Amino acid sequence: MSALKDPCISICKFNDDICVGCGRSKREIRAWKKLDKADKRTVLAEAQLRLLALGATGWRKSK
Repeated sequence: MSALKDPCISICKFNDDICVGCGRSKREIRAWKKLDKADKRTVLAEAQLRLLALGATGWRKSK
């Protein structure tokens, strides 16, 4: 079973509670290492939607 890579791209600038680099909330960033694979996938999906809503490219630009 492979681990999901941390989506941090070392931008770490926040719009309200959401990082414009990875799209995660501060709570999700702190909890990342303790989340199971399913929860990480959920966080990644929600983060991508948040980045779209913010109009930020974040980690999506490399894909």
